[in-house]
Amino acid sequence: MIINELILESLGATTEQYHAGESIFAEDEVPKYYYQIISGKVKLNNYNHEGREVLQTILETGQSIGESLLFVDDVTYPVNAVAITVCKIFKLRKSAFLTMLDRNPEISLMMNRHLSQILYFKQKMGPILCTNSPTFKIRSLLDYLKSSQQEKEPFAFQVPYTRQELANLTGLCVETTIRTIKGMERNNILRIRNRKILY
Repeated sequence: MIINELILESLGATTEQYHAGESIFAEDEVPKYYYQIISGKVKLNNYNHEGREVLQTILETGQSIGESLLFVDDVTYPVNAVAITVCKIFKLRKSAFLTMLDRNPEISLMMNRHLSQILYFKQKMGPILCTNSPTFKIRSLLDYLKSSQQEKEPFAFQVPYTRQELANLTGLCVETTIRTIKGMERNNILRIRNRKILY
């Protein structure tokens, strides 16, 4: 969801730059800002009790970061936001963000739709993470990712994630993910061209 940059700037949004690996916000911090990516990629993650990264999602240009928590008082972030690449990001104070939604019902409606899509993704991923079948986990994730694309033909969708990112999104280890993807290729479920996965 993209909020017009002129609106954000008129409300006092600043432009911040982050280097790859730099924290935008950390788990247990109090949400104080609306963030919108101008350029670059950001991951939301946390770590399980074994210290292994659990990747919640990857966000790109035009997407916002952690905005759902701006609507709740007395909470902290349950995830970290970390720049994957060099990023430029709009940063707007929470109070100005809420004022903007009050004064612009069309933006508020857009935000509701956006938050509904996030909730839908989480509900779709819940059962996927509870199964023991690596093929089911990966195929379900690829089905969801492809569902937002116009091109529905087999092998027309180039998966935008690395094997490591797919592993982190599905809760699998990277070795299992690689082995499963190779098996899916043998079974003609997907294709691999120049190390890219086509689904």
